[in-house]
Amino acid sequence: MPLAMPAADVWILLAEWAEQTPDASALLHGERTISFADLYEQSLRAAQGLADLGVGPGDRVALWLPNIPAYPILYFACARLGAIAVAVNTRYRAVEVADIVGRSGAKLLACAPGFRRIDFLSIVAEVAPAALDRLAAIVVVGEEPATLPPAIERLRRVPFDRLLSRPRIGTNHAAAQAPCNIFTTSGTTSSPKFVLHRQGAIAAHAQQVARALAFDAPETLTLSILPLCGVFGFNQTLTTLAAGKPCVLVESYEIEEIARLIAQHRPSTLLGSDDMIARLLELVPGERPFPSVKWMGYAGFNAALENIAEVAETRGLILRGPYGMSEVQALYAIQPIDTPVAQRKKGGGIVSSPFAHVRVRDPETGSLLGTGQPGVLECAGPSVMVGYWGNEKATAEAFTADGYVRTGDLAQLEADGSFTFLSRMGDVLRLSGFLVNPLEIETHIQKLLAIAGCQTIAVPRPDGVRAVSFVMLKPGAALDEAEVIAHCRRGLANYKVPLRVFAIDDFPKTPSPNGLKIQRTKLREMAETLMGS
Repeated sequence: MPLAMPAADVWILLAEWAEQTPDASALLHGERTISFADLYEQSLRAAQGLADLGVGPGDRVALWLPNIPAYPILYFACARLGAIAVAVNTRYRAVEVADIVGRSGAKLLACAPGFRRIDFLSIVAEVAPAALDRLAAIVVVGEEPATLPPAIERLRRVPFDRLLSRPRIGTNHAAAQAPCNIFTTSGTTSSPKFVLHRQGAIAAHAQQVARALAFDAPETLTLSILPLCGVFGFNQTLTTLAAGKPCVLVESYEIEEIARLIAQHRPSTLLGSDDMIARLLELVPGERPFPSVKWMGYAGFNAALENIAEVAETRGLILRGPYGMSEVQALYAIQPIDTPVAQRKKGGGIVSSPFAHVRVRDPETGSLLGTGQPGVLECAGPSVMVGYWGNEKATAEAFTADGYVRTGDLAQLEADGSFTFLSRMGDVLRLSGFLVNPLEIETHIQKLLAIAGCQTIAVPRPDGVRAVSFVMLKPGAALDEAEVIAHCRRGLANYKVPLRVFAIDDFPKTPSPNGLKIQRTKLREMAETLMGS
């Protein structure tokens, strides 16, 4: 069946498939199968339950949930009410939850106390009382623990199942202009910004990506491994549903469980990281360990796995580099599947929407650049955010006068109309007047047998800005700093050669919805301390 007609809002995405193919599977989780009709019915009942708790148009509902059916049910319920779903990472703890719940003014917080041995309610008990004052209730998915922290007893708690026992809601506040999603940016040095999207942008993007990726194919089934609290997990799941196809919700990131689910459900598409792919290929033997998977979109975080796409291809797994961010949504672009692997493995590609457009600007002169010239990427199209909720100044700074989002990413345009993501501008090193992607230095250093991982930052010195590298060593190895520097001199331009190389047990990291991110600011502070700056 062809994709549904363009949806004006998020609710219509669900309602049209519930009418056209009510018995088709929408969500698979454990032994449960939820049809489109079931998802529609439960979302209507949950919407009435939320309305009973005082949720209405514009109110915020914080979803602190793993990839379980309650997440999409509550999300569609929020869309029906014209409310805003606030994504909260399950890795977050008391300080982060307090900031998001308090600053967003959430009326409700939904959590799952029994999820993967995370004591959500004890974490909430540690949240400053002022941050919880606006909460009308906590929606509890699953069983509460037998003993509750005293600080929780004062808060109203409502079982999720009680919401589902309510009758269908009759009113409908879903609308194209209604705000519906808040994603948090992964701030490492300051409070995260709240990225606000409206229903029309979310719905249009889901349908346009579904068309671009041919998700209307009969065999389409995706595995939602990345968390729904991040745009990549969220957009993959909503795109699958927008195509009227089933999605397997994966709440565990354990590699053995992921491999088991792939074998059981035979998905056509996956999204993940280079590290996950490497572990899957190591775990599952054979020339074609995942024969059902047409392709896998992936993000490269580990410079030591720079050749993972070539390795995967020798075993029949096609990898494609996508591009996305909270401000423009995930899968904003993706590399064409017929592109040679050397290009296809890079982030970027062709924009998914026919109405989207990218350009690259020189960060110093402000002039627009042509093909093959690295500069700051700017994105436009129907998937862009409304702005940063509650932060007009940051919103104004994020947009150009003609409506493009300043991504803060280093990229370059290609002759075939695609673009290539090179690096975050904040990670780019300006050495001797040249923009240098640190990955180039890190990949070269990791060719040495003793080196397990590398991160490179720039540090101001009296003779100019210089590169400094931190390395993790393989078991039993020792750092020979002089040899690492000599190795760099043999293979890199002089201005790219690190001034110093330091060994470190692990890189400082901060959690984000799409995985742990290296705190490069902390590495820079460590380098300055070690070098007496």
